[in-house]
Amino acid sequence: MFFSNFLIKNSLRSNKSFIWDSNTKKLKKVKTFKSLNINLLIGIERQKNTLLQNTVNFANGNFTNNALLWGSRGNGKSSLIKSIFIEVNKNYNNLKLLQINKNDIFDIEIIYEILGKFNKYSFIFFIDDLSFEKIDSDYKIIKSTLDGSIQNQPNNILLYVTSNRRHLMPRDMIENERSSAIHADESVEEKISLSDRFGLWIGFHNLSQNDYLEIIKKYCFEFNLTFNENIKKECIRWSLQRGNRTGRTAWQYILNHAANENKKIKF
Repeated sequence: MFFSNFLIKNSLRSNKSFIWDSNTKKLKKVKTFKSLNINLLIGIERQKNTLLQNTVNFANGNFTNNALLWGSRGNGKSSLIKSIFIEVNKNYNNLKLLQINKNDIFDIEIIYEILGKFNKYSFIFFIDDLSFEKIDSDYKIIKSTLDGSIQNQPNNILLYVTSNRRHLMPRDMIENERSSAIHADESVEEKISLSDRFGLWIGFHNLSQNDYLEIIKKYCFEFNLTFNENIKKECIRWSLQRGNRTGRTAWQYILNHAANENKKIKF
């Protein structure tokens, strides 16, 4: 155990981001961590400020809230978590990021036991695209973990979770329960109670056309790409062809635009 703790300590000292390996039950360091500059995340200022302040408070050792970032795909939930982590980490070397696959949440209390003792560091656990199709064992484990577990969440660990669903479950499941259950209120409460255990709910919605164009403009400036009226029309057509106007769509357009101009995008 001493040797294991020694290896973990050395890894934490020399690395800032990790992925949980469920097969070996160990931290796997991330060799190349890519994230967008926080200033390039446009159209989500409220979300950015809320999560940034929460993260700074956590890095300072204050009590803070677990956060659920929910909303339509491609609007910057995961990008925001990674960008804010990099931004705050510039001033707080004690802050570490651990990504946990949603299929590995069974291990979360094991990870608590491993990392809870390293009080010198503050850990953000990042679980991407979490959702449940029914109230199964996975649902009950994460629910117990967030609040009410015998083994409480250590003070040096914070959970940031993204989901396309506000209550982590399909709306039709909740509506069906309202219409068919004998004790509808109790049954619905059981289904939505998990999301209630996040102190912060941060919603993401489709961008306005102005915000979408502003993102394209910022990217073009950052990566030295052409931006003019023709590019505006082209990127709008790009979004119409895909049927959505999101940060992800803007980024995909920029990749195509850079390739057409034979330019490399470097983070």
